[in-house]
Amino acid sequence: MLNRGSGVTLWRQIEQILRREIAGGGVIPGGRLGTEHELAHRFSVNRHTVRQAIAGLREAGLVDVTQGRGIHVAESPLEYPISRRTRFSENLGRQHRTPGGRLIEAVVVSASVIVAEALEIAPGQQVHKLKTVGEADGRPVSVVERHFPAGRFPDMADRYRETGSVTAALAAHGCTDYERRVSRVTARLPDAEDADLLGLSRRRPVLVVESVNADRDGLPVEHAVARFVGDRVQLVFEPGNDLG
Repeated sequence: MLNRGSGVTLWRQIEQILRREIAGGGVIPGGRLGTEHELAHRFSVNRHTVRQAIAGLREAGLVDVTQGRGIHVAESPLEYPISRRTRFSENLGRQHRTPGGRLIEAVVVSASVIVAEALEIAPGQQVHKLKTVGEADGRPVSVVERHFPAGRFPDMADRYRETGSVTAALAAHGCTDYERRVSRVTARLPDAEDADLLGLSRRRPVLVVESVNADRDGLPVEHAVARFVGDRVQLVFEPGNDLG
């Protein structure tokens, strides 16, 4: 256990012990290490000391921390294909992961120049803005901000609340099929809000995927900016899916 006279801080000793347990397979990927309270009891320290130890493991990408679920060993990255018909729930289902999500914000706003250009509407026109957190097996993997033309999809927010599905909400407005027209991928550090929603240290990068989806007639129906946890998601670009 802990050597309180070694000269090594207690939180560093706890971090080293947990690193060894993870590396040795004592806790499998996805397995639960416990809560701050449980670890504080295990090592006979206060929760602040545990929090310092876990911060080091989070920065190394070894654990995920989710409010209400505790601390878990990080799993192998989720494969996320970037193709013409990328669908979040279908992607997770093929990998035997349980999809989920939370609606964080649903408002009507004036389209910025960037959003208007993507949706081929005039700047200032009204658009629905939906902000969601995508989850795999109960753990957050993405934060997505989506914009839809309010004129064409007047009840988008309500339909999304009812179904929890962008595809179903678009279909309720008569758009039964759509495909990705373009995707742009960059990397950056998360801002404070994204870090909190994703359970990340602000030193861990996110992958940013900006995309535009269009209907069968080529008319844009959605502009989306998704931030994926860099070491929880592996983006896969499939041959034969020329995205432009």
